[in-house]
Amino acid sequence: MREEPEIFILKIIAYTLALSCLLASVASAAAQGDARALPFERTEQREPCSHYQADRQPLFGDLHVHTSYSFDSYLSSQRRDPWDAYRYARGEAILLPDANGEQTIRARIGRPLDFTSVTDHAEFLGQINICTQDPGKPGYWWPHCMMTRAQNIWIQLLAATWWTDLGGQLENPPDKSFACTLSDCETAERETWQRIQRAAEEHYDRSADCAFTTFVGYEYTEAFDQNNMHRNVIFRNRQVTDVPVSVYDTGRDSFPSLWRQLRTHCTDLDNGCDVMAIPHNSNLSGGRMFRDPQSSAELEDRLFFEPVVELVQHKGASECRYDRLRGLGLDTVDEACDFEQIAADNLNMLGSVHGKVRTERARPVPLEQFARRNMVRNALKDGLLLEDRLGTNPFVMGFIGSTDTHSAAPGSAEENNYVGHLGRRDSQYSNVQDHFFSNPGGHAVVWAEENSRDSIFAAIRRKETYATSGTRPVLRFFAGALDADLCDSPAMVREAYRQGVPMGGEIHPGEDGAPPRFLVSAQKDGGTATSPGTDLQRVQVIKGWVDGAGNVHEKVFDIAGRADNGAAVDPASCATTGRGLTQTCTVWQDPDFDAREDAFYYVRVLENPTCRWSTLQCQAAGVNPFSGQCASQAEAATARAQELGASGDVFGKCCIDPAEQPFYSPVIQERAWSSPIWYRAER
Repeated sequence: MREEPEIFILKIIAYTLALSCLLASVASAAAQGDARALPFERTEQREPCSHYQADRQPLFGDLHVHTSYSFDSYLSSQRRDPWDAYRYARGEAILLPDANGEQTIRARIGRPLDFTSVTDHAEFLGQINICTQDPGKPGYWWPHCMMTRAQNIWIQLLAATWWTDLGGQLENPPDKSFACTLSDCETAERETWQRIQRAAEEHYDRSADCAFTTFVGYEYTEAFDQNNMHRNVIFRNRQVTDVPVSVYDTGRDSFPSLWRQLRTHCTDLDNGCDVMAIPHNSNLSGGRMFRDPQSSAELEDRLFFEPVVELVQHKGASECRYDRLRGLGLDTVDEACDFEQIAADNLNMLGSVHGKVRTERARPVPLEQFARRNMVRNALKDGLLLEDRLGTNPFVMGFIGSTDTHSAAPGSAEENNYVGHLGRRDSQYSNVQDHFFSNPGGHAVVWAEENSRDSIFAAIRRKETYATSGTRPVLRFFAGALDADLCDSPAMVREAYRQGVPMGGEIHPGEDGAPPRFLVSAQKDGGTATSPGTDLQRVQVIKGWVDGAGNVHEKVFDIAGRADNGAAVDPASCATTGRGLTQTCTVWQDPDFDAREDAFYYVRVLENPTCRWSTLQCQAAGVNPFSGQCASQAEAATARAQELGASGDVFGKCCIDPAEQPFYSPVIQERAWSSPIWYRAER
């Protein structure tokens, strides 16, 4: 007997619903299975990434980015917000100010990034909101706010000094603008903080494509007496503090108070909040970034909250320091430590206007007065000493790079595509004129299973990261009881994980007392269709250790390539000449290994010589730093720039003689630094 049509339709609907429930159950089980199989905890709702690699993949990002929500970005005529910054990171073009403050510069990154965090200054989020967003608020018309919105560069710089003072970076303790008496800065701060979260959420790819990852973040901007103690605070997921913890909350109690308050308002809460703080520019900290722990709690907080340090960005590199003129290093004999060094040891290094230094504190600091622990390598060595005394090493830090762009241009670290990082202050000709000794910055690279927040955050926590100075070589580093022929294995990486630990890890004496083996694999940056990558010149292992008498040492081992490989640049065109390594793999043992001595090891990869950004921009203006006619070329180029509104000597710095400068050269060697691996002797 045939069924009635209505009954037949109802059965079809029932079967469909049952099948849907079954499929949903299977999908849920699959998702749960995926979560159980993952080597990291999934703390957010998202689709599993279709491009998942158990042996991990290199992801390139920038965790130090400022937009118009930062005072020093806005008052430099920069008007791009977090949405623009994320669009730029994903490969879209944005407009930036020219040297006259007009929005005429079209900027676009050469290759998109995999991940980014906007890290605007926490201290001024509400105040800049009041000063710039709504003319209907009384505080908008406070004179300091009007100065911040001014187009005249001298008025902008006066406003910058005022903001710096309010942030406690000069003589006075932190204080808020009188604009906050006229308008509600606390509500404005929350509004801006919510916008930052919304921009991050809207640009985070939660689909299976996993094309781009964002992190909610901000910068904690402590710099009493202009000694830099800044940290970028990066949250793991959408669960963040109600408002950022800033200098207004910590006062001169300093960054340990930041850690304590992040515990109180984030990690101690049972709501999924997780966070880290990434210190940067220890080279400008006046010796204060890496102090001896003043309590066991401070030691524990540093280890928990600060797994990595930003080793390079546009205000210089912080690995190590070597004065080429004197042939003398800051507790080093490593000649490669002259790379992108800043002459001063504090934030006043930014105090040049129209080619002249406007503050005495920006003057060069002699090597004898430059604090040892401004340099991260020295802090790592001292950490080994402190472990002998405290029982725990407080300075176990991996490495990343970033840009510190204040032009909403994350990842803009290309020498040949550098538009500046400080709005109009280093745009066009003013870049060479006023920020000649700055640089485009670098990249943060993580080895992660997938391009998601949890996977990347976990990679940073375990310090499986490396820093680059702006190019994109691929670098792997393992240590342990590794097979000597591991480079020949088709399962090299899988076996390296099984037999040892990756960069950021820790090894101990082997059962048979044999020295550990180190696997180092490096590949040149593949480049793009219009900008090919540069061959590698050398691969090095840097070792630091403590001997039996309690003295610290360091040594640099060249393990692949050679310095005299004949590579150079054509002085007329900056085209590269000569060849180097395209890829290399080595299993290396320390010839000086002593099982009784604590040590750390990290890898540094040096590329063949290329022209520095300043050389490229000088040549584009008709001034060749290599030419005997450089001075006359600079004079002519300066005259042309002055016709466009420039003041003072614009291109004279192009002709600086590197033989008279301890750190500058028109030719550089881009590089990458792996996070260290620590060896701990038996106790």
